[in-house]
Amino acid sequence: MSDLPLSVLELALVESGRTAAEALAPLAGIGQRLDELGYRRLWFAEHHGSPAIASASPQVLASHVAAVTSRLRIGSGGVLAPNHAPFVLAEQFATLSALSGGRADLGIGRGPGAVDPELLRTLRRGAEPADEAEYHSDLDDLLRYLGRDTKLRVLPGEVVAPEPWLLSSSPAGAALAGERGLPLAFAHHIRPDNTAASLARYREAFRPSPWRSRPHVLLAVETVCADTDAQAQHLVGPMNVLKSGILTTGGQDTELLSPDQAAAHEFTPEMAEQLGHFRAAQAHGDPEYVAGRLSELAEQTAADELMIVTPVYDAAARLHSYELVAGF
Repeated sequence: MSDLPLSVLELALVESGRTAAEALAPLAGIGQRLDELGYRRLWFAEHHGSPAIASASPQVLASHVAAVTSRLRIGSGGVLAPNHAPFVLAEQFATLSALSGGRADLGIGRGPGAVDPELLRTLRRGAEPADEAEYHSDLDDLLRYLGRDTKLRVLPGEVVAPEPWLLSSSPAGAALAGERGLPLAFAHHIRPDNTAASLARYREAFRPSPWRSRPHVLLAVETVCADTDAQAQHLVGPMNVLKSGILTTGGQDTELLSPDQAAAHEFTPEMAEQLGHFRAAQAHGDPEYVAGRLSELAEQTAADELMIVTPVYDAAARLHSYELVAGF
């Protein structure tokens, strides 16, 4: 796996009792360290109205990190197309590309990034959730603006276009990425049971485009690495509690507890089994186990890149996990 590019997806997790400002403060330093460690990309997610996630504006966070790094590609994982005017997204990410020396990635997602109906309508300026036809139209418009296949100029002069990616957690989304000839970032960390079918659909549907001549898969894997397996499992505890809450409340996030608080949480047998099934598909453990598991997933999926998602309570523990994984 040492030759396979590694990247990071950051959520800017907000620890229980702390503020968004405290969650965002370490991100520049994390970006600098990832740059030093040789990671290829650092992407930021778009979430709204969550008490546990401060990553609401990937454009702003990516620009923040771009200013303190020199090699690392930075971008969105993803920016949610239904919430934004396509031309505005093209302008924002072209500007990011110009500021970063052409290091910008534009990961494009389908979901709304929130579950509260009032917030969803606010994000959409009063409109109802986007249907598939609107999403496809927005995507095509955005790609046209990025590719300059229009009379509208995104920015004056020659600017390296941000690299577009399509994010997906389903076979339908993966097929769309293939049909548009885009690299695919697949959310194995969200829907691992969909991975095999989705990657097969993507590769079958792929048509060469100005963006890619052949299929290209980035696999996002929940990865928690610590010096010992026991430490890693302790760090996973808060996300287990958060996931159980999401599964029982229709998707609404709760606060991110500390590992010690999470250790006292009791799960129903059904929930414990469901969480165990999910964890078995990811990479949690000591360095030897995580290295083997990531290599296994890369081989099983024929992924071209891996992106690790490390949803642990403490930023220092998250960074230590990144450092351990980079050493494989």
